[in-house]
Amino acid sequence: MYYSNGNYEAFARPRKPDGVENKAAWFVGSGLAALAGAAFLIRDGQMPGHRITILEQQQLPGGALDGIKEPEKGFVIRGGREMEEHFECLWDLYRSIPSLEIEGASVLDEFYWLDKDDPNSSLQRATVNRGEDAHTDGLFTLSEQAQKEIVKLFLATRQDMENKRINEVFGEEFLGSNFWLYWRTMFAYEEWHSALEMKLYLHRFIHQIRGMPDFSTLKFTKYNQYESLVMPLVKWLLDHGVVFQYGTEVTDVDFNIAPGHKQATRIHWLRDGVEGGADLGFDDLLFMTIGSLTENSDNGDHHTPAKLNEGPAPAWDFWRRIAAKDPAFGHPDVFGSHIPETKWESATVTTLDERIPKYIQKIAKRDPFSGKVVTGGIVTAKDSSWLLSWTVNRQPHFKQQPKDQIVVWVYALFVEKPGDYVKKPMQDCSGEEITQEWLYHLGVPVEDIPELAATGALTIPVMMPYVTAFFMPRQAGDRPDVVPEGAVNFAFIGQFAESKERDCIFTTEYSVRTPMEAVYTLLDVERGVPEVFNSTYDIRTLLSATGRLRDGEEIRVPGPEFLSDLLMKKLDKTQIGGLLRKYGLVDND
Repeated sequence: MYYSNGNYEAFARPRKPDGVENKAAWFVGSGLAALAGAAFLIRDGQMPGHRITILEQQQLPGGALDGIKEPEKGFVIRGGREMEEHFECLWDLYRSIPSLEIEGASVLDEFYWLDKDDPNSSLQRATVNRGEDAHTDGLFTLSEQAQKEIVKLFLATRQDMENKRINEVFGEEFLGSNFWLYWRTMFAYEEWHSALEMKLYLHRFIHQIRGMPDFSTLKFTKYNQYESLVMPLVKWLLDHGVVFQYGTEVTDVDFNIAPGHKQATRIHWLRDGVEGGADLGFDDLLFMTIGSLTENSDNGDHHTPAKLNEGPAPAWDFWRRIAAKDPAFGHPDVFGSHIPETKWESATVTTLDERIPKYIQKIAKRDPFSGKVVTGGIVTAKDSSWLLSWTVNRQPHFKQQPKDQIVVWVYALFVEKPGDYVKKPMQDCSGEEITQEWLYHLGVPVEDIPELAATGALTIPVMMPYVTAFFMPRQAGDRPDVVPEGAVNFAFIGQFAESKERDCIFTTEYSVRTPMEAVYTLLDVERGVPEVFNSTYDIRTLLSATGRLRDGEEIRVPGPEFLSDLLMKKLDKTQIGGLLRKYGLVDND
């Protein structure tokens, strides 16, 4: 397996790997990583689909990419996915998956045309004082000290940032900036999360810095992620004969481990409570999703709080059993044993009539019933005790959603702090109480909040104990390599597998990159895996980001003005001067 870029590799079709017709494949879990892996086996590995089996504990595929209408409760989305044009592996996959919406088009075509016709942007990123514009005004408000800290993190080695928390490398000036407000609410970062992961994010998305204040560089699907991404992919896999085995909890895997050689030999599972399994030979490939962001999620309802489930966690326990067999299989407790630091809560609000949408429109500055971009991403109530954020995507967000309803996603990072209106922690609140707190920050008159929350919406809260587990401080070896050294027939995929590329987690891209690497490695597919977009090595991108992070303030050369003028005259005779002026880092006059 190797990495590549450019059209030469992107458009090439690999030849059929030797002996693939004699191989079979098993996947643990049916999240995006497993679905993508199965697709790569068929498209690029040319494995017959009927020789691929996907084992899933639940009765539904998709993993964290959910979106469902629960009987008597309402619509539920545990989270949303922000995407961009440089998710190289994701778009490599979806160029081959037919759209369910447009005949003759791929999912990528559908997504591309949607963004062309209705590009994304936010007209109000944050509010204060119950719905008033917070006037972040596109500024990052980074002090000189905070800018130095960002540069220091950017230039540090990965080893320098191992096991460090964000608040160990950034001071109060940075943590009080608009940049941190944008960043933490956009990506769900806490101050105690991994400085290493933040460094990877900076490198991975340096080209997105200019769009952080208004989300103008982000892109979203037409419907919820389940209907827009999971359903077309699952249909394509079923059409190719892939077997989905639901109600199956994989509990353990046996390995034959010797110096320089690791082979998976048996899968153990419980299927509808009955023990079973399958023996694995050399030609049987095993792809394991380990850990889970949404494990033990609990749904409340409009009148009942969601519960924090700290009990047995099958996906994490599965990884623990495997990890005990070889140090190369990672250290799950680095991520999965810190629930107070990895939990937060979201809620799906469905408005039932026209009363609440008018308050949404006031803040979004767009008609929520238009079918086009509404908030363009999250709106953060900057002065919320919960640090509450909310978003309204294009409506309808579900295909079966009534035309007079709006589906809103709400989440908060500080679920243990009392609210500003309900005076209770979010984690103790029913859907109705969460609606009250949200309406308070929308600016609904206080006297109208109880009635409107009771009769104007239906809200389902979801508590997720492990939702930011991958952000915990870590070091090399805590996540297993996608294909550990010596592994001959198995791989780890998903958010807790370690890609050899410079990518970051909590993205649909990472969920597709890891299985692509796994399939290409185990089958020796003669095509390159797309490398991470190289904006971090592009001087134009770096200069543009520097200018934006300085809020357009020019760089001043220390010393007398005549020396800086002399220096610029010399630089203007080179391409450097032109670049500095183009990106506003020096006076452009």
